[in-house]
Amino acid sequence: MSHQKPGDLDYCVILNPSAGSGHALKEWPKIKAAFNEHGLNYHRMTTEGPGEAVRFSMSAAQEGYDVIVAVGGDGTAHEVINGLMQVRNEVESLPALGLIGVGRGNDFTHAVGVPVEINSAVRTLVKDQRRTIDIGHVEGGYYPGGRFFGNCVGVGFDAVGTIEAAKLPRLGGFLSFFIAVIKTIFLYHRGPLIELNHNGEVLKQRILMVSIMNGQRLGGGFWMAPQSAPDDGIFDICVVRQVPRRRVLTLVPHFLRGTQASQPEVLSLRASEIEVFALEGSLPAQTDGEILSIDDTHLKIALLPRALSVVTVR
Repeated sequence: MSHQKPGDLDYCVILNPSAGSGHALKEWPKIKAAFNEHGLNYHRMTTEGPGEAVRFSMSAAQEGYDVIVAVGGDGTAHEVINGLMQVRNEVESLPALGLIGVGRGNDFTHAVGVPVEINSAVRTLVKDQRRTIDIGHVEGGYYPGGRFFGNCVGVGFDAVGTIEAAKLPRLGGFLSFFIAVIKTIFLYHRGPLIELNHNGEVLKQRILMVSIMNGQRLGGGFWMAPQSAPDDGIFDICVVRQVPRRRVLTLVPHFLRGTQASQPEVLSLRASEIEVFALEGSLPAQTDGEILSIDDTHLKIALLPRALSVVTVR
């Protein structure tokens, strides 16, 4: 819990106007009115392209803002997390992360317990209850120097599904992801043979996908790790072995209900350090909905325990 009253805090609001296919910009007047109603001191910064939220959050942290509020979807939160984590050793006090989820999936917002409804999200900021969460770090693909993440790293099927979902910008969040999943069943029919190193153990398996979860869900409604918590010091890992297309169709309802662990093709693991190697094929991968790799063959993932403070209701 912060020792300052919210009216005494300085908020840097980073708005991604294109989040949710323009939904974020459309909702800004409502967000602004709620901020003004509660007397919050804020400065708004508006992104115009990829990577700007990283730079904005770095500079805001260095300027001494108390809370940096990501107004957008999972991609916006992902960039703000990366900005904050990059300067965590350079500033006297790292700002807390605030969230107003106006994207498509808002999976990270859900994972840390922030309500999506705008007035409720702003009231959460006003109450200023803090939760210190774990943050993940992944090396490989387009980011050999590493990338921080809040919700997940997905390898295989869900990465290809993320690419397909991005081609459906006009649809609602969950609907986009659901249609993308159905398309991916027909596009991605043979996954890589991988070696998965976790907790000193080695798994060799041809996989449909591997989801390394700090949160619980993907795509606004696919429960990859229903029991996961972002502050328990460990990743929940969902491994699905290669299955025929018709079997993928029958597995989808289990992921919608979070009951996939009961299926023989699904393996649930837990680890804080993971390496994935492609022994055959490659590793299409995404992190927090951002494409991480298309044809790389090695990813290294580590958990940073209790690394970031988030303003939340629980």
